[in-house]
Order: sequence, then C-alpha cells, then structure tokens
Amino acid sequence: MIAMGLDPGTICTGYAVLRGDGNRIIRLKSGTIRTASKAPLETRLLEIYDGLIRVIRENGPQEAAVENIFFAKNAMSALKLGHARGAILLALAQNGIEVTSYAPALIKRSIVGSGRAAKSQIGKVVRTILKMPHTPGEDEGDALAVAICHLNASRLVARQAKIGTSPKC
Repeated sequence: MIAMGLDPGTICTGYAVLRGDGNRIIRLKSGTIRTASKAPLETRLLEIYDGLIRVIRENGPQEAAVENIFFAKNAMSALKLGHARGAILLALAQNGIEVTSYAPALIKRSIVGSGRAAKSQIGKVVRTILKMPHTPGEDEGDALAVAICHLNASRLVARQAKIGTSPKC
C-alpha cells in the first residue's frame, strides 16, 4: 500500500509518501510545501492545494493520514491551521483518497513511545526507521511520522481482521 502522511501548516506543510511492503516501510518521497508568510491566506491555501495535487499525481497514494488539530492556546493559530487542513482534505477527497486522522500525541507515542516527545526525537527515530541519510526537518519529519503511524495501524487492523478480532483501543 502507498500511504501519504501530512502535517498541515499555512506557511509550511509537511508531506510524506511511503510504501508499506510487509513489515518494511519504504520512503518514496517527502518534503515540504512552503508558502510566503506575508501572502494572503487564500493565496497560501491555493499553493498548499496545488503542491499537494502535484505530489498526489506523481506518487499515486491509495490512502492518506493527516495530523489532527491540537488544542492551541492561540485561537487564531488554530483557525489558520484548520484552513490548511481543509485545503489538504479537499485535495485528497477530489482524488478519491481515503483519509484517516490521528491525534498528535498518538503519533508521537507510536513513533517514540511518549506522547510528549520532542520534534527532534521524532526526526531521529524516523531517520532510523526509514534509513535516511539525514534527519528530516520538523515538518517533513512530522509528516513521515504520520505516514509511519498510519501504515503500522493499517497493518495491525488487517492482521486482526485476518484472525477475526477487532482492535482494542
């Protein structure tokens, strides 16, 4: 299965496309979609949408996982993040890609073992899992972590369906 992981942001959106091959996870493409911070919000959202459409068309993901919005102290930041997430969800839906959302703490726990892990820890673990030559930047690393979390969760669900049990959260 080819899965896409996304870390929404209006200035920098991280993306990752991974292929799950049995117990192996292979990085196909990852990076960031950067927008001009001084550009109007609608322009940045269009740039995120267009960039994501290019990645989807080049890599053909079958499923996608997006990080949920966390409860921010600043309501305006949460609102802007919600706009970016909306542009992402629209691009995925228009391409018929099934979407699963994961809480940030769950992603961190599944990758590092702690829901309060620092971004630097996530990047180092992701680098090790994917055998990358360098530690990814924060947004790219978060997107890689989202995709890894999704592939692992999907594999668990498939295994449980095969033996006739349901996942217990």
